[in-house]
Amino acid sequence: MDLEQEVAALRATVRDLQDRQAIRDCILRECRGRDRQDVDIINSCWWEDGVDEHGPIITRAPDYAARANMGHGKFFLSTSHNITNHLCEIDGDTAYCESYTVGGLFWQDGKTTTIAFGRYIDQLERRGGEWRLLTRRCTIEMTADTDASWVYSANVKGFLKPHWSKEDASYQRPVIASSQGERW
Repeated sequence: MDLEQEVAALRATVRDLQDRQAIRDCILRECRGRDRQDVDIINSCWWEDGVDEHGPIITRAPDYAARANMGHGKFFLSTSHNITNHLCEIDGDTAYCESYTVGGLFWQDGKTTTIAFGRYIDQLERRGGEWRLLTRRCTIEMTADTDASWVYSANVKGFLKPHWSKEDASYQRPVIASSQGERW
């Protein structure tokens, strides 16, 4: 392989790695947006013509953030969307992804937590150099319910509580360790 071929191969590898990271960042950012109920973040992850399938409900992207936030706010005190295994197949400006999820759902009663296991089956598109979601299908594969009393125990006392707003500590810049913020 001559130098020109080697440089071309390196460019292709770097482009593939950049695309994969941008795709994963989009999926993770969308989870963060829902856990903070941040409409701007959620919307920044979707193309206007995108659609989300959660169970029997299919929602167009422009309506998705408000619908998801309403559903979460109606039933839960907080949520935690986590991506574990992530597979990505890139075909030009289209990516097909399967991301395994573990979701924590802290019910309004403050006594129960459900942990849900499933997958996001996504199609993303690159437009104008940016990757965003076009289609999401969500599976639920198993759940576990648990007593949520541990969050009220001495083991958790003093830990920061999450917020469904920009008051959440994750928005703070710079990040400063302090005794400020709502605590358990």
